[in-house]
Amino acid sequence: MIWSLIVGAIIGVIAGAITSKGKSMGWIANILAGLVGSAVGQALLGSWGPSLAGMALIPSIIGAVIVVAVVSFFLSKMGD
Repeated sequence: MIWSLIVGAIIGVIAGAITSKGKSMGWIANILAGLVGSAVGQALLGSWGPSLAGMALIPSIIGAVIVVAVVSFFLSKMGD
């Protein structure tokens, strides 16, 4: 479980760096984005490529990028 949180955090940080939204989200949001993004990415793209802690890394990162982009879009709309 701890290993999954660490890998989820790393995936979330990578997704935040790709979308340049990660600095404003914080660690907990990055972990959640990584874990949710991992589930979304693997559901949409399957479990191919290298995996770590039961998460396929490439689909997980792509899914986390999608999650971060969607969440930041809605948060920016709510702030307007």
